[in-house]
Amino acid sequence: MDKDGNFLQFRRKVGSRTNPTFISASWVKRKEDPDNDKIYMFFREKNSDPSPEADRWISRVARVCKVDEGGSKRFFQNMWTSFLKARLVCGFPEESLYFNRLQDIYVMHADNWRHTRIYALFTSSWNSTAVCIYSIDGIEDVFENSTFKGYDYNIPTPRPGTCATNSRSLPLATVNVVKDYSEMTDWVHSIQYRAPFYISSNNYTRIVVDQVRAADQWPSLLCFAIYTMCSFRKKLVFGFSEKISTVDLQRCQDYNDSCENCVLARDPYCAWSTFGCMPTIFCFMLYYCVLQSEQNIANRSKRETVSPTPADLGTVHLVPLGVPFYLSCPIASYHADYTWRHGHRRSPCLQMQSNCLHLIPVMTEEYYGKYECVSEEKGYAKVVKNYQLSKQLIPDTNTDMASAVAPQLWISLGMAVAVTTAAHAQITI
Repeated sequence: MDKDGNFLQFRRKVGSRTNPTFISASWVKRKEDPDNDKIYMFFREKNSDPSPEADRWISRVARVCKVDEGGSKRFFQNMWTSFLKARLVCGFPEESLYFNRLQDIYVMHADNWRHTRIYALFTSSWNSTAVCIYSIDGIEDVFENSTFKGYDYNIPTPRPGTCATNSRSLPLATVNVVKDYSEMTDWVHSIQYRAPFYISSNNYTRIVVDQVRAADQWPSLLCFAIYTMCSFRKKLVFGFSEKISTVDLQRCQDYNDSCENCVLARDPYCAWSTFGCMPTIFCFMLYYCVLQSEQNIANRSKRETVSPTPADLGTVHLVPLGVPFYLSCPIASYHADYTWRHGHRRSPCLQMQSNCLHLIPVMTEEYYGKYECVSEEKGYAKVVKNYQLSKQLIPDTNTDMASAVAPQLWISLGMAVAVTTAAHAQITI
């Protein structure tokens, strides 16, 4: 709306923009130069190219000046004088393969307008979804330096699209270019350029980005590409045709047993305080957690292993001689190193998806005793799982029992490995 109360309109030109679908708009402020504030609009429109290989949709980014009040009453009345648009592309430029249907936009503003990021969600004609990231600086580079599509003459001064505090006084030559040749020749590419930031076979329709500063003051970026979403008190609400599900983004109570677990969980919404693992409270660094533990537990060194709670003292297995056996413990963090301890022996973990396995080919006397599955990360070690293997005495009348148990154990292990492998293959596909 201009200062006279008239609504400014997008000028439609037959053949240049067909059935546009508005997606989002954002006002990007320039604190040092407010007269050059821009409003960026994101939309998609049907492609006017009738060729069968052309995609049905084209995604666009457009901009107008915040101070634009439209043209003079004689020329371009009630129309933007600074409106420019460019094609927004996401995909694989070297293969000319693009995700052309823009679905949603999330703008991450920055103190320096040049660093403002645009997170865009696209879908494709082959039912895949992609996320591409753009910078306002890169978008501006196209609007300020590209030629105007279809315009073969000298570019007038001031350049079309320039912000003017009195837009009604702009020269007619400048306004006419905006009127008839508002599209830029160059395309707006993502920061990654060669490929999208993220690709999925899921049909996502909304995107939300959150940035939180961790205890070490480094920013963590979380990107949620989802079906439908509303956010309330750090919760995501997913809407499906048959149900609605919620996910609590703050699950700090799951890491409340120690400061080390709270910090090593790397949950950007949680931090350690004197009250435990709490949401959105500044936390001390990990090394302070360890020092604090040393003060509370006498003579405990940084690399000393934390024992499990009484409720997790372990599982006892009775195993006969001469049979194979295996132990398993869950992998809670892929940043940690997992080992098995048996007396003074240290054995590496055989990782199968989210489990750490320890295989015993044939039970002999030396394999009985206590086993600990230990995770170690940044000098902090913790017993995740422990077992006690004891000898199972078999009566002489059942000497064949051991030979019968062995295949059953290996069949169980083989099934576990097969299921894990199949699940991994399905996820990879």
